This record gives sequence, C-alpha cells and structure tokens, in this order.
Amino acid sequence: MQIQSMTDEQRKALAIEYFRRVDRGGDILELFDEKAEVYFPKWGIARGRKEIAQFLEDLMGILAEISHDIPYANFIQQGDLVVVEATSSGKLRNGASWRAGTTHAGRWCDVFEIRDFKIQRCFVYLDPDYAGADTERYPWIGSAPTSRY
Repeated sequence: MQIQSMTDEQRKALAIEYFRRVDRGGDILELFDEKAEVYFPKWGIARGRKEIAQFLEDLMGILAEISHDIPYANFIQQGDLVVVEATSSGKLRNGASWRAGTTHAGRWCDVFEIRDFKIQRCFVYLDPDYAGADTERYPWIGSAPTSRY
C-alpha cells in the first residue's frame, strides 16, 4: 500500500466535495476509505463502507433535501484533521423543515480525518431532531423565540 501525501487545500477540497455530494444526492461512499468510520448522533458509529452505506440509507430515508452553507463555514485544519463548523437548511420526508437561525436545528460541526485522498473518519456533531419534535424532554423548543437560534 502506497501512502499519498496531501496538502491542507486538498483535504479541505475533499471535505467540501463531501458536502456538495450530500446536498445533491451524489455518490458519497466512494469518498470514504474501505475501513472508514462515521459517527452520527442517535445512530452510532458505522465502521466500513457496508455500515456507512446502511447509515446513509437510513439518513436519506428521513431527509427529503438538505443544503449545507459551505461558503460561510469555518474550517480548522491540523495535520490530517479538518474540522468544519457551519449551518444547514432542509426538509424532512414528513414535510417538516429546518433552517439555522430560524429553527433550533441546522447548526453542526463535522470532524474529518482525511488521508491518502480518502475520508478515514467523519464524526458529525449536531442535534438530529431536525423537526424540533422532542418537546417532552426539552419544553423550551416549542416556546423559544426565534432570536435564540
């Protein structure tokens, strides 16, 4: 196995390509290494392309559309790590929609480990309750003014 050197710009470009493909429904799986790991809240850790494919199928089963606001994203890079903090908007298959700054959902942070021109790890940190339906445990969700978001 040959290890390929990458620049920070190449790692950042691969992370951006990931978000573009997610937004347009493109092939995301080919961006991942065979042994990659993906973490998503309330789903857990998917290990390897087979489990990542199952996670993506599950996620796309609830999302009708999504748009990541990458032009306004913050990128922090150190070695193989690329941390991306940004916002998103979208719509669920049940008709509920979200938009960062308008609803409680839509702010997120992803931590990538990128080597050899493949994503080795992508851990996603966000609240997966896009619709704001978890009001029994968090009653302020339904009553908070939009300026708090």
